[in-house]
Amino acid sequence: MSSQLPTLPALLPMLKRSAIATIIAFFLFLPTLGIKTAASGGVDGLFLQYRWSGLAIACGLIFVARMAMEIFGKKQDGTSKPAAAPSALVRFFGSAKIAKTVGPVLLVFAIVFPFLPFSDRYILDLGILIITYVMLGWGLQIVVGLAGLLDLGYVAFYAVGAYSYALLSIHFGFGFWMCLPLAGLLAATWGVILGFPVLRLRGDYLAIVTLAFGEIIRVVLLNWRGFTGGSNGLSSIPRPSFFGLPFNQEPGGFAATFGLEYSSMQRIVFLYFLILALAIFTFFVTGRLRRLPIGRAWEALREDEIACRSLGINTVNTKLSAFAIGAMFGGFAGSFFAAKQAFVSPESFNFMESATILAIVVLGGMSSQLGVVFSAIAMVGGVELLRQLQFLKVIFGPDFDPSQLRLLLFGLAMVLMMLWRPRGLVSTRTPTVFLKDEKTVSAAMISQGRG
Repeated sequence: MSSQLPTLPALLPMLKRSAIATIIAFFLFLPTLGIKTAASGGVDGLFLQYRWSGLAIACGLIFVARMAMEIFGKKQDGTSKPAAAPSALVRFFGSAKIAKTVGPVLLVFAIVFPFLPFSDRYILDLGILIITYVMLGWGLQIVVGLAGLLDLGYVAFYAVGAYSYALLSIHFGFGFWMCLPLAGLLAATWGVILGFPVLRLRGDYLAIVTLAFGEIIRVVLLNWRGFTGGSNGLSSIPRPSFFGLPFNQEPGGFAATFGLEYSSMQRIVFLYFLILALAIFTFFVTGRLRRLPIGRAWEALREDEIACRSLGINTVNTKLSAFAIGAMFGGFAGSFFAAKQAFVSPESFNFMESATILAIVVLGGMSSQLGVVFSAIAMVGGVELLRQLQFLKVIFGPDFDPSQLRLLLFGLAMVLMMLWRPRGLVSTRTPTVFLKDEKTVSAAMISQGRG
């Protein structure tokens, strides 16, 4: 039977879903209007003279395509698909084959990104920031996405790693590669310290304790002036070098050693590849842990703690390992942050950082590594691009600061995202281990003793 047009009551939910998808696309495309281009030499953006009409046409095409998927996406007998069927976006990103294709493509793009024509100092700094949040998201995903433990104080481990590198490098003269494992070890130790008080807590109570832990760490850093510098922070932190070669104009520097002309971009490119290597290491370690018995224990703990305990799994060790390993990667990222900035202060590790990292994990998908990447690009890169909405000065006046609207617009996009995809962009929760399909045993096989 051929597909039939839906009735008006069935058409209204389709219109609602299509409208929500179009609004989300509008906010995703909106930052491109303010991107400065070398061709325009100004702030007209990618559409130049026809930027608004181009945006309207794009959103209209998205609305029409979405409605076509809603109306004609039916079985051949005319019956609608089951309500629980995944959307096209989920089927695309949730497919293992597609994920194995998209991942290498993103990796290749990340490797060649610093050498693209538009990659200036600002773009590279933004790329470093995005990859840092991707790494933090993968670390927090162990605690929240795999083990199902709501952690609102993850920024505390980020701060422990940053201050560990700063103090060890300033007072003991340790290099970056020596401080990096020590910072991760110290952050993991604090993860275990946090894990013990929350062993019996769940849900909201767990979130409150972790939130308090993050604030305790920040307040300690703020008030222990003799050790952490207090609100003034720690400055003159040694920067990482390339196998002992500093990025300066001296004869023994990186440029002179390799016969290159000195440029300040050389250090930025090095830092970019450094955080990219750390993020790739985090990706492979977390992906491998998911397939080990400890990863399966995390998934069992997430689904049902009582059933997990009844199966003989030690929930104490499972929770502590999740907090420790997740905190370790936060410490690695914090060590890189201190090395890049050469300055750390308690103001860099407030609750908004924890909320941002948690939002990246939740919006991307609780157990999707690929979803974390897209969510970090949208949250961090999208918010930064909203700073470029200089054309709004034409509407609101020359004294208007576009950055005042970026959080408002992004907050609205997040609300719409939660209404449209409440389980995240990539909302698949594919278990690591599958049971084999049940074998149908016939009566003849039973009579023959083969059942």
